[in-house]
Amino acid sequence: MGVANLMAEIFNAVLMVFIVATMLSAGLSTTLGQIRAVFSRWGLVIAVLLTGFVVRPLVGWGVAEIFSLAVPAFIAMALLWACPGAPFGTKLVVASKGDVQTGAVLQVVMASLGSITFAPTANAIIGAADLGADVSLPVGELIKTVAVLQLVPFALGLFIRHWTPKRAKKWNVPIGKTAGITFYAVLAGALLGSWETLSDLIGSRVILAAIVASALMIAAGWFISSGGRQQRKATALIQPCTNSGPAFAAVALAFDNDPEILGAITGILLFQIVVGLVVAARASRKDAPAEEPVTA
Repeated sequence: MGVANLMAEIFNAVLMVFIVATMLSAGLSTTLGQIRAVFSRWGLVIAVLLTGFVVRPLVGWGVAEIFSLAVPAFIAMALLWACPGAPFGTKLVVASKGDVQTGAVLQVVMASLGSITFAPTANAIIGAADLGADVSLPVGELIKTVAVLQLVPFALGLFIRHWTPKRAKKWNVPIGKTAGITFYAVLAGALLGSWETLSDLIGSRVILAAIVASALMIAAGWFISSGGRQQRKATALIQPCTNSGPAFAAVALAFDNDPEILGAITGILLFQIVVGLVVAARASRKDAPAEEPVTA
């Protein structure tokens, strides 16, 4: 096995640990009571899901078309904007002093549903954009892989949290740290594998496209909510960032970890986070500290 193949195997292994740990941690920190409380506001749930699963992919596609992105960057936009439910979105809600419980539950719901909708949505956009006859996703394989890596750990974590909440809280500390460490490891691996491509993105239309699409999704998330300011901040700030695990998995399965696509994905992810942090910081200045989500 060559060095390149070994590094690819390590990257894919770390990626799987990241996806599983992220969703297991989400399950361990979510209660059935929290889920019922949020779903009692069915109008809000429907609005958020339509924004995340219909508006969000269309925004990514439309912005990629408007900025006439090259094929690798276009694929990156299609993949990333078809993956709602980023765990980092909840951190943005906390930073903004918004409705943390609502944001956390809706983020988890979007991540779970996205494991099933991601592949057909991204593939439909890639096909409609006519990027080439050989550019497509193995939809069935991706759904099976991502759904198993996301839904099973989340369901397991939710079960443990329901039956043994003290143990769930204890276990969630190392699992949450593992999710955080492996996220940065995946980003670092993508950077190392595509640093030349990533450096070329500085000042490019790809970065501008990421900023514009992120801002549009924050605005969409804000206006679809009929609640107060705290709730609007939650629905806005869970929308821009991407649940990156499925996107990285798609690049590994369908594009053999293409460095140009990886570089574009990494750059877009970074600027999604930057835009979210800027908006969260500005939103937090006007409000009192938010309450922590109920954990009992």
